[in-house]
Amino acid sequence: MSDLRVVVVGAGLSGLACARELRRAGAEVTVLEARTRVGGRTEGGSTAEGAPLELGGQWLGPTQTRMYELVAELGLETFPTYNIGQHVVQLGGRTSRMGSRRGAVPKLSPFVLADLFQGLTRFTRAARQVPLDEPWRAPGADRLDRETFETWIRRNLRTEVGRTYFRVATEAVFAAEAGDFSALHALFYAHSGTDFEGLISVDRGAQQDRIVGGSVRVAERLAEELGDAVHLGQVVVGVEHDGHGVRLATRGGPVHSADRAVITLPPVLAGRLGYTPPLPSWRDQLTQRLPAGAVIKVFAVYDEPFWRAEGLTGQAASDEGPVKITFDNSPPSGTPGVMLGFIEAGEARTWARRSPKEREEAVIGCFARYFGSRARSHREYVERDWTAEEFTRGCYGAHFVPGTWTAFGPLLRRPVGRLHWAGTECSAVWNGYMEGAVRSGEEAAREVLASS
Repeated sequence: MSDLRVVVVGAGLSGLACARELRRAGAEVTVLEARTRVGGRTEGGSTAEGAPLELGGQWLGPTQTRMYELVAELGLETFPTYNIGQHVVQLGGRTSRMGSRRGAVPKLSPFVLADLFQGLTRFTRAARQVPLDEPWRAPGADRLDRETFETWIRRNLRTEVGRTYFRVATEAVFAAEAGDFSALHALFYAHSGTDFEGLISVDRGAQQDRIVGGSVRVAERLAEELGDAVHLGQVVVGVEHDGHGVRLATRGGPVHSADRAVITLPPVLAGRLGYTPPLPSWRDQLTQRLPAGAVIKVFAVYDEPFWRAEGLTGQAASDEGPVKITFDNSPPSGTPGVMLGFIEAGEARTWARRSPKEREEAVIGCFARYFGSRARSHREYVERDWTAEEFTRGCYGAHFVPGTWTAFGPLLRRPVGRLHWAGTECSAVWNGYMEGAVRSGEEAAREVLASS
């Protein structure tokens, strides 16, 4: 394959994993990245004193086998998310605490707990029936794909607190409102990441582990392996493709020619490139139906994680925003103390229009409501609004609006001539997560090699 030339668009985890696989097979690879950094939806930051902050995707959990393997291959290490003590839960105007072990339940009325149990049981049973490679063939797929997840919640949960619990969990997992995407997508997504409870858990769940130095170290190590094959600051604006090859024009830069191209951008951005000839109508219609979620990731830095001494994990869940979900995001040493919060979905769309100072005041107010007045003694505030990032335009991943899976599902990963598609949204396993991004990139590389 030494004569095969491939251009990979995007130096996130998917693009870098794809390029690495192609390079190992002997192909000549060029990676074009619009940003002046690698990592895509993973990004490294730091406190004023140099402690790492993870501004983007950060967690690993059980069954994310490829990411754990990759971390080890690259000489990196993981450490557990702090999860000792009790969580703070605020639902329906009541504040309670609950254990940190998976399966623990908040102190709610017996009627609400029974409702939650039956709702989760129904959801899990239905999710397990969704074929990961062909969600559109699930039992009742047409009906499930026509209705929103909000409709499913209203039909299957009987109590308002039970419905609220599902909505808060939905915002935390999808960075979208339950009314934004189809019930079929919710079921597929949960099955893709094992189950709904696993997606929202630390103990044996999707938030179990973090990477020492930050998740961006994975992308940085992959880029180091690829060396001068990675070109930063190259914004692809035009893609010419025909039966002989591809030519990618960059903003104010060179044109790159190759035999094939793998485009790993989020669907909303992949659809904005200028294609000559235009993509088939079905491909354009597909990307119009895959909007990104909305999230602002916020951090408050303290001298120490004071909540630990009070027997708290630093994790809170609430139906009152703007920050409804929090985590202890301190480094392995435990200092400084870093409190992480998420402004998501409708709250993110609203608060993105406020000033940074207003957001900071609201965020710290939420932290104080959960963990007491000491939360107001922060020494630093940091935020990253992913909807405002030019080359992302939203996180965590794309969500499938009603009708998308059944109308366009078989076309999601289908190449258009010499153009191939990858990214976490293309993965059947751990869709929307770093694991899915790596799996998709490596699968696209194998697809290119088999087609050449």
